[in-house]
Order: sequence, then C-alpha cells, then structure tokens
Amino acid sequence: MHADLSPVIAATAQWLNRAFPASGGALASALCEVQARQAVTVAAWLRYPTEMDVALVGIAGPGGSGRLDGITGAPASPDADEDAHAWRTWVDEVVASWAACLLADPELAGRAVAALADGVHTDGSPAEFRRLVAPDDTDRGAAALLRHPDLVAPVAELHRAQLADRLAPGRTLIG
Repeated sequence: MHADLSPVIAATAQWLNRAFPASGGALASALCEVQARQAVTVAAWLRYPTEMDVALVGIAGPGGSGRLDGITGAPASPDADEDAHAWRTWVDEVVASWAACLLADPELAGRAVAALADGVHTDGSPAEFRRLVAPDDTDRGAAALLRHPDLVAPVAELHRAQLADRLAPGRTLIG
C-alpha cells in the first residue's frame, strides 16, 4: 500500500503532459511539467484530504486513464508493450479534471491553494505553488496547450462541478 499520493500525482501529471505537451524545447518541457505537477498536487490534496482517503485510493486505485484517453483521442493501447504503460493505471480522472480547471484559471487555482492551508498534506508548512497561481509569461508560453481553456475544456468539464462544490465558501475539506 502506498503511504502517500505520489504514484497518483506522478502518473496524472505525466498524463497531462502527454495530452497537452509543452511548446518549445527542454526548458519549456521542464516548466510545463512543473506546472502540471503543481496543479495535480493541489487537485489530489483536495480530492483526498485525509489520511484515510489516501489509504483507500492506495488500496482501490484511482481508476486509470481510459476515459481521458478517449476524450483526448489517445490510442487505447499506445503500443504492444503494456508494461511500458502500466503507469496509466495510476491516473486519476477526477484529479486530472480538477488540475485542468486549475491550470486554465489562476484565480481558481489561488482559491484551491488557499483551501489547503489547514489540510493534512501541508502539515502546517507553506507549500510553493507559484507557477500554478501566478504564472509569468515564460510559464504561460511553455504550457500554452496545458493552460488553454478551450483545449483543456473536455477534460476540465468532466468534474468541474465537484471542484466548485469542494471550494464553495464555508465548506471544509473534510466533510
């Protein structure tokens, strides 16, 4: 059993990076990856706010990328080597959808990060999500596809209502 959300975060961020790749070279790829990982981390922490939630997803698994692949037009089986794509089983559709929402709307991302302030994942220490909540021109250019509201809309719309409910005023993460 996984003690944390790192497999879900890594796989979901990788999925986002493959579905909406960086525009440019190596620096753009690195900046895009950081932004995806920050968005996925915030989304995962919102989705699984307690240690019990994390333990349950570790046991049951997050569901995989099947539906997301279909929405974005990715091939059902990228190649014959299934082991090379086993990471896709750790992709969480809801987390990917919420991360897409956060990437397309920095104001919403700021509200999401603020909602995490007293959660078990932050452990009282401030987490750094600057590239998510306050992207500069270089960040936006590197992740142009990943941050484009129209392009990520099919993924973002899957679970946007749940994210809005989670971030509603007066709502606690544990509830």
